Amino acid sequence: MRRRLLAVLMVLMGAAALLLCVPLADAYARGRTEHLLLQRRSEAVRFADLADRMRSAADRAELSAEIGRYAQLYGAGVVVVDSAGATVARAGTGPAAEAATDAATDDSPRVGTSDGADARRRALTGRSTDRLPTLRPWGPRTVVLAEPVGRDERVSGAVLMAVPTEAARRDVTVRWSLIAAGAFAAFAAAALVAAGITRWLMRPVLDLDRAVERLTAGSLHARAVSDTGPPELRHLRQHFNTMAEAMADSIGRQRDFVADASHQLRNPLATLVLQLENVEPHIAPGPGLAEHGRALDEAERLEELLDGLLALARVESGTAELTEEDVSRAVRERVVAWTPVFRAAGVDLVAADLAEGLRARTLPDAAGRVLDALLDNAVKFVPRGGRVEVRAGREADGSTAGPAGPAGSAGSVVVRVTDDGPGVPEEHLPLLLRRFARSPEHQNVPGSGLGLAIADEIARISGGRLDVGGHEPHGLRVELRLPASG
Repeated sequence: MRRRLLAVLMVLMGAAALLLCVPLADAYARGRTEHLLLQRRSEAVRFADLADRMRSAADRAELSAEIGRYAQLYGAGVVVVDSAGATVARAGTGPAAEAATDAATDDSPRVGTSDGADARRRALTGRSTDRLPTLRPWGPRTVVLAEPVGRDERVSGAVLMAVPTEAARRDVTVRWSLIAAGAFAAFAAAALVAAGITRWLMRPVLDLDRAVERLTAGSLHARAVSDTGPPELRHLRQHFNTMAEAMADSIGRQRDFVADASHQLRNPLATLVLQLENVEPHIAPGPGLAEHGRALDEAERLEELLDGLLALARVESGTAELTEEDVSRAVRERVVAWTPVFRAAGVDLVAADLAEGLRARTLPDAAGRVLDALLDNAVKFVPRGGRVEVRAGREADGSTAGPAGPAGSAGSVVVRVTDDGPGVPEEHLPLLLRRFARSPEHQNVPGSGLGLAIADEIARISGGRLDVGGHEPHGLRVELRLPASG
C-alpha cells in the first residue's frame, strides 16, 4: 500500500511539474522567436527604406554594401526584388543565402521554402512578416522574413532576409535546460516530502497490521505501539489496543477456567478412582463386578480427559518462550523411549533417514511432545504385525527435497510419521485435528480425542503446522513442520 500511495503521489507531482514546465518552456520559445523577429525586422525596414530611395547606381551600390556587411556580420542571406520578382540586389553565402534566393525566385517552392515564398507574396502586397515559426532546440535552422519596399499602392518590391537561428536556438536550449533542471529539483524535493508523508501515514498502518498478524497467530500480548501518524490512525490504534486487551482478557479467563476446573476436578476424581479400586475386592463375582469394572474404566477415561484439557489449556496460554531445540536429538530420544511400548504391542517402530543437525526455534521440547502424541496415536490404531516409520529431515520452502538437506539452510524441519494401519477415510482426515473428534470406526479405542489437537496447537504456537494425509497403499501419514533455524 505504501508503494502504491507513493506511486500515486509521484504521478500527480510529475503531472503537475509537466503542466507547469511545458507552458513555461513554450512561452519562452515563443518570446525568443518574437524577439528575433523584432530584431531582424528593424534591419529589414532599414534595407527597404534604402531600396525605396534607390534612384541611381550610387544608391544601388550603397544598398549592396549595406546588405553585404549585414550578411557577413550575421551570416544571413538578403535578397532585394522588384515588384515583378526580379532580383535587384543579393548578399550572403551558404544555406541562408540559398534559402533567401529560393524564397525570392520559386513560385512553386520546394519543401522548406514555402514560408519564405508566402512571406514574399505578402510583402509584394504591402504586408510585413508578423510571425515566424516557433524556435525550438531542434529547429528550424533558418527563418525567412520579408518587408515591402514602399507603402500602400506604391509597393515597388520587397526585401527578403533568411536569418540563421543558431544563437536563438542556443538561448532556448539553455533556458529549457534550466527549466528542466528546476523541474527535476522541485520534483526530487517533492518526492522526498511525499516519501516522508507516506512513511508518516503508513507507519501506524503497518504497525497495526503486524499487531493483527501476531494476534491472529495466537500472541495475545501483541499491541500496536506506533504513536505517529494522523489523529484518526492514532485513535484507531487506541481502539485496537482496547479491543485486543478485552479479547485477551476474555480468552485468558476462559483458559484459566478450563485449567482451574481441570485441576480442581483431578483430586476428587483420583480419590473416586482409588475408592473404586478399594471396593473391588468386596464385590462378589457376577454382574455387579462387571458394572464396577466399566465404572472404573469410565473414571479413568475421565481422568485422562481432564489431563488432556489441562495440557491443552497450558499450551494455548502461550506463556512459554520459544527456545532453540535440537530436533534430531529429540526424535532419536523419543523413538528409543517408545520402542518397548511398540514391541509389547507387536508393532515395529523404525527410524529411517534421521538427518543430523536439525534445529528449530520452538516451544520447549515441542518436537518431542508432538512426536509423543503421534506415536501414542499410532500404537493405539495400528494392529499387531504393523509397521510405523519415523523420518526427519529438512525441506526447502515450496520444494519436495529429500530429508537430508544441508544443516543451516533455509526451509522447514519436517518430522514424518507413517504407518500401514487401516488409516482413515479421506473425508474424515480434516476431523483428526479437531478436539474430541474421532472417526466412527474408532469410537471404542481408548483415549480422550485431544492428543492430535494438542500436538497441532503446539506446532502452531511454535510457528509450524501439523499435516495429516493418507499413506499408500493404506495407513496414515502425519507430518510436523517447524521453521528451521540457522
